[in-house]
Order: sequence, then C-alpha cells, then structure tokens
Amino acid sequence: MATVSSPCTVFPILTSTLSKPHLAPLSCRTQKRSRVSIITSVAEDREIVPVSEDRGIRLNEVDGFQPSEPHTESDVVVPRLTSSSTVNAIIVLGFGTFAVTKLLTIDHDYWHGWTLFEIVRYIPEHNWIAYEQALKANPVLAKMAISGIVYSIGDWIAQCYEGKPLFEFDRTRVLRSGLVGFTLHGSLSHYYYQLCEALFPFQEWWVVPAKVAFDQTVWSAIWNSIYFVVLGLLRFESLTNIYGELKSTFLPLLTAGWKLWPFAHLITYGVIPVEQRLLWVDCVELIWVTILSTYSNEKSEARISEAASETGSSTSSENSKVSGPCSSTGVF
Repeated sequence: MATVSSPCTVFPILTSTLSKPHLAPLSCRTQKRSRVSIITSVAEDREIVPVSEDRGIRLNEVDGFQPSEPHTESDVVVPRLTSSSTVNAIIVLGFGTFAVTKLLTIDHDYWHGWTLFEIVRYIPEHNWIAYEQALKANPVLAKMAISGIVYSIGDWIAQCYEGKPLFEFDRTRVLRSGLVGFTLHGSLSHYYYQLCEALFPFQEWWVVPAKVAFDQTVWSAIWNSIYFVVLGLLRFESLTNIYGELKSTFLPLLTAGWKLWPFAHLITYGVIPVEQRLLWVDCVELIWVTILSTYSNEKSEARISEAASETGSSTSSENSKVSGPCSSTGVF
C-alpha cells in the first residue's frame, strides 16, 4: 500500500520558510533601500504630467520653445475690397476712363489716313483749341467745371495724405469739396480776375507785386472764409461751431498760403492772360486744396472727438453721482 507523503516531508525547505520569519541578508536589504530611495527621488524631481491638451504646450515650454497661439477664424484677416471701396474704385476708374478717352479721341473724325505719329502729335494742340472754344462759348461754366474737378481731386489727395487707402476715401467729403469748387470757386474767380484788372489798370512794374499783395490779403481772406463756412453748412454744423473753426484756422491758413501763392502769382499776374489764369491757378490748387481740405476736416474731426469725450466724461460723472448714495447706504 503506498504511503502518501505529507507536504512537510516533500518540501522541508518550504515549510521551514513558512514557519519561520525570513530575514534577508543585510546586503540585500541595503540594496533594496537604495533602489527605493533612487526611485523616490526621481519621482520627486520629475513631475508626472497627465495626458491632456496642455501636455504638448508644457513640454515645449520646458524645452524653451514657445508655440504660436492657435489662429481662430476671427483672427485671420483676408485682404479684400469692401463694398464701399469697390464702389469708389468703379467711380474713379469710370471717370478716369471717360476723361482719358475724350482727350485721346479728340480727332477721331479725322483719323482716316493719319499715321500714329500724326495722331499723337496733334492731340495736345487740338485739346487746347477745344478748351479755348469752350471758354469763348461759355467761360463761367467752363471754369466752374475745371474748379469742380480740381477741388474733388484735391480732397481725394488730402484723404490719401491723411493715411486712407487709395480707394477707401469718403465719397461725401469729396462731393462736398467738389461742389464748393464747382458752384463758388470757378464763378467767383472768373469775376475776381476781371475786378483785379479793373482795380489795377496800369502797366508799370509795381502792378504785379500790388496784385499779388491784394490777392494774398483781401481775396485769400474772403475765399478761405467762404470755403470754411460753406463746408460747415454742408456738414450740417451749427453757426457757432463754424465760427469757432474759422476763428482758430483763419490766421494759420492765411500765413500758410504765403509760403506758396506769392511765387505762383508772379506767373499768374505777370505772364498768364486773364482768361487763362484760372486754369493755371487750378493746377496749383491741387496742392492748395490738399492743405485747405486737411485744415478744415482736421478741425471738424477734432471738435467731434472732443464733444464725444466730453459727453463720455459727463456720463461717467453722472453715473458716479447716482451710484454714490447707493454705495454708502447699501443696496438690499
């Protein structure tokens, strides 16, 4: 009969181990403690970063790399023309194309058999002849048209000089300036130059300086005042504001004209015939209207901004007065 051996007989070492507390050698315990301390120190030094969306950003910051902020749809600026600038571009290109076409096709009825050299040769001369014929037929209307175009272009140049893009100009402002040039400057200048010749009907050498002095004192003061007042009325401003702007800009604008016009008017009154003077003056006006329009609109915009700031400060002071008693007594 076979005997069944007990586990104690089969595994004496295992029973002795289970029955007695097992003590590892001192060298083994020291080695285990050193391993535990190393692992603990490493875990303390290195921060365990959880897996999240910030992990990549934090790791990049540790490495010294600053990632760029993600662009949203609102942050991306796509350069494109607005509806207003598109309308302005259509207007400018339309009028420009019309003007260039009229100038270049002055002899279109006579081009048959002409060479290209002959066409280019006679275009300036025949355009000048057509201008003189318009002056003889209706001098006031021709000068009004020239001044209206010049004042519109001058205000456009002024807006570009102030920092606006080429086709993002204020159409209303250009229209106001052109309207003043068309209705007032052309017609008044026509009669002024005739009056000036009547006041100084002499041929001596001192007549030209006398005309220049009269132009840059009496006439400049009158025209600058008319320009400011009419522009203010077209902007629907009060007479008090118009008078304040005129008073603050009258003398600086008058003295600014003395840096440009005396030299130009030596040619105006010394060389140019009476009927052609406005054309020469309007060519110089492209520079002067830029200055004139800048002065006028800077004062108007400064006044509007000051009024807005005063309104904001008064509103804040009223709000502080209303909230004062509530803060002292308490709101329940």
